[in-house]
Amino acid sequence: MRFVLLSLAVFIGPAARAADGWQPVATELLAKEKTGFGGLSGVAVDHDTGTLFVCLSDRGVFRSADSGKTWERHGKDVPKGRTETPGCLQRDPTGKTKTLLMATVYGGPVIVASSDPATPWRTMDKKCEHVDWCAVDWTDPEMKFALAFKHEAGGLLLLSRDGGKSFSEAGKGHGLGAWVFDADTAVVAREKSRQKATGGILRTTDGGKTFKPVADYTPVALPKPQGDALFWLVEGALLKGTEKGAKWEKVSDVKDARYGPVFGKDAMHLFVLTASGVIESTDSGATWAKPIAVPKELKGVSALTWLEYDPKNDLLYVMKMGSDLYKLARPK
Repeated sequence: MRFVLLSLAVFIGPAARAADGWQPVATELLAKEKTGFGGLSGVAVDHDTGTLFVCLSDRGVFRSADSGKTWERHGKDVPKGRTETPGCLQRDPTGKTKTLLMATVYGGPVIVASSDPATPWRTMDKKCEHVDWCAVDWTDPEMKFALAFKHEAGGLLLLSRDGGKSFSEAGKGHGLGAWVFDADTAVVAREKSRQKATGGILRTTDGGKTFKPVADYTPVALPKPQGDALFWLVEGALLKGTEKGAKWEKVSDVKDARYGPVFGKDAMHLFVLTASGVIESTDSGATWAKPIAVPKELKGVSALTWLEYDPKNDLLYVMKMGSDLYKLARPK
């Protein structure tokens, strides 16, 4: 009953609580850099150090070690294009390396960048230009098994078995998100179709040669790992996958989810971006607090709204492609 009451309070009760403490932190950077269309297009946080990374359209990646007070270019390369799908600019989500992975649309191929700004970036084959997101095998330093999603191409999935040196087409009809567990095992979203009213989750155990359905839910965001589990936001719910994506269970109902989960100070602490604002859980998604409204300057939440969290400094970050980057200091 406790969860039911909380859900009612969050989603059909009073409007989301105000969050007047949001502060813009990239205003001067955006004014200085002559960005292409889209301006600020992505954000990622190193959860160990709190270092911020942002992508500026046609201007590359910048980083801040002081929560957005000052900025410097990350790396010598200035790739064209912009990130777009929330989460397609990411630090190694397993936390085992400091590698940065970036997929751009209307730009170049997928980029793999070192934490060392002096190290040259590695770009994958030109066939993975114009993609929304890329999923790689983070357990393999060479990232030999990789999946990428072609932008506006009928759900075309691209597959690489050589670390992005070459790609083959793995079929159309795929949806938002994928996760690679190891050299042979991965899951990928299936989009809705005229033949199938709901989307789904497909799984391969042979390196992408074949995919079999394992769940009938429609993913709405890129999946996120936590320990041995994989969490995936789908229409109306948060799912938890175990046994390398072979088994899925519903953690809780989540109305109008847009992005997440973003994990916080421990495995039980997480945030999700919904149409009503940012909701928080301290019990691994079983129950949720009332939403925190996003900055009024964003004019609501869309499919291009990003959410991040800095556990070291207890800061929330939110942005929409083309907006400023906003941070919110959490109440002590």
